[in-house]
Order: sequence, then C-alpha cells, then structure tokens
Amino acid sequence: MIAKFRFVALAVAAFAAGAMTVPATAQEYPTRNVRVVVPYPAGGTTDVLARLVAEHLTNSLKHTFIVDNRPGAGTNTGTGDALNAPADGYTILIVSPANAINATLFKKMPFNFLEQATGVAGFARVPNVMVVNPNVPVKTAAEFIEWAKKNAGKVNFASSGNGSSIHLSGELFKAMTGVQMTHVPYKGSAPALVDLLSGQVHVMFDNLPSAISHIRAGKLRALAVTSDQPAKALPNVPTLDATVKGFEASSWFGVAVRKGTPQPIIDKLNKAVNEALKDPKIRSRIEDLGGIPFEVTPAAFTKFMVDETNKWAPVVKASGATVD
Repeated sequence: MIAKFRFVALAVAAFAAGAMTVPATAQEYPTRNVRVVVPYPAGGTTDVLARLVAEHLTNSLKHTFIVDNRPGAGTNTGTGDALNAPADGYTILIVSPANAINATLFKKMPFNFLEQATGVAGFARVPNVMVVNPNVPVKTAAEFIEWAKKNAGKVNFASSGNGSSIHLSGELFKAMTGVQMTHVPYKGSAPALVDLLSGQVHVMFDNLPSAISHIRAGKLRALAVTSDQPAKALPNVPTLDATVKGFEASSWFGVAVRKGTPQPIIDKLNKAVNEALKDPKIRSRIEDLGGIPFEVTPAAFTKFMVDETNKWAPVVKASGATVD
C-alpha cells in the first residue's frame, strides 16, 4: 500500500514537473541562437525586410537571430528546410506570396504549406504598382483599360517569371477587367524592367521597391498601386481598387514556424515582431521601401495565409501556369 502510494505520488510529481516545463521553457526562450530562413537570395526585398526584423529580435530577445538565405525551387527549398526542422521555435521561416501561390503552381510539393506551417506575425505589405512605358498614351488605369481593349491582341505585359506575384497580378487584372494581354515572362524583375523601359513591352505590375526609382525619375509612369490603400511612397498614385472594384494584389511578408511549436513561444515572437513595427526607424525603412507595416496576431496571420492561398488558386489555374 505504501509502495502504491509512493508510485502515485511520484507520478503526480512527474506530471506536475512536466506541466511546468513548457511554460518555463517558453518564458526563457530563446536560450540559444535562432535561425531565420529566407527562401530567397541575399539583397532582395524579402532579404532586406527579414534582416530588419532579425536585428530587432536579436536586440529584444538577447540571442542572435541568424539570417540563412536558402533560395531554390521557387522558395520551396528554404520553405521545406524550415518546415522539416524541429517545432521548437529555433528555426523560423520568412513567408511571402510565393508560399501561397506555389501550393497550386507546383504539381508536386515536398511538403504541405498550410498543413505544416502556422503563422507567427506579419511585418510588411508591399503593393505592386501598375507601371507603363511613358510612350503608352494613357495616364490612368481607366484610360489603360479603354486603350487595351481597343488594341486587343497587341498589348504585352511583363513579369518576373511564371507564377510570380507580378505575373499573377496581371492575370487577376485580365480576369477582372476583360482586357486581353499577352504575358511575357522574364528571369527576374530586373530584365523585365529593362524591356519595359525600352518599350519592348507595355505594362508591368512590378513590386514597388524595384520600380520606384524609375517612377521618380520619370522613366516609367505609375497608373495605380495594387494594395487596398495608397502607398506613402507614392501618395499621388491611386489604388487600382478605385477603378477595378475589389482588386487587391499586394505582396506581403511575415514569419511562420512549423506547426506544433508551443503557443507561448509563438506569442513571444509575435509580441517582439509587433514591437519592432512600432519602432519609428523600422517603420520608416519599411515605408521607404514602399511597404506598409503589417501588425497582426498569430491567429489572424495564419488565417491570412490560408485566405491568400485560396485567393490565388483559381488565378493560377486560369493562367495555365504550372511547374512539374
């Protein structure tokens, strides 16, 4: 009887100790460096924004958040790496529209993004901007639609590649306006802009950070931004929603982790990222890049990732874009 009592007492003590372990671990997190997987090469918009956030997290949480650039397979290399890491908060993933688009674009995926990832925090939304070569005889989105319909079959739109957010912004525009345009994909935004600047193509729905210097120099004409609110970087450029009701196709960036990561760790990371977005220097840098700070809860960001995946699925299918 004494032995039985002792066994029960030990079991209760062990359970209590185990119950106390998770909150204590979360409270102490991080106790070592954290890897921040960026599934793009260094130097791009995603990388720049990720390093801003990583620097703040390093200062705030007292351990180094190390940016690890893992490009390849349209972001699938880095994403798969992060989602196969332990669900302990020591590998976090920078996510973007590519993750939502790839769920439909790729016929075969080495992971299921929505089943394996959970949202932590957003940190920026960056509108695409509808830009034309100045030789195109229009000054507004409405004038472009009218002009393009009069020149059906003759209008080309450039993108940074099949299935990119730039490509699918154009496809969404076609679907919502009835405008017929021929898609011309390039290996990146830079070569696409070269041909747009020279007049080889007519229009592009480029990421604002890469197009803004050409707009400010008068080498490209901005007709509209694709976010649901104006961009501070281009205060005199209207939203495309003002002409094409319901149009929204901004890029976005945030943090996700492998599903199963303890919620207290997710909440701690969310709080730290949201604190970063209140820092005037970080907000200013995001806005200089044409972005809008994107402060949300983990649950709201997880829902946002699901909504974005569902939003782009029919657009990808309608475009015919696919990757084996």
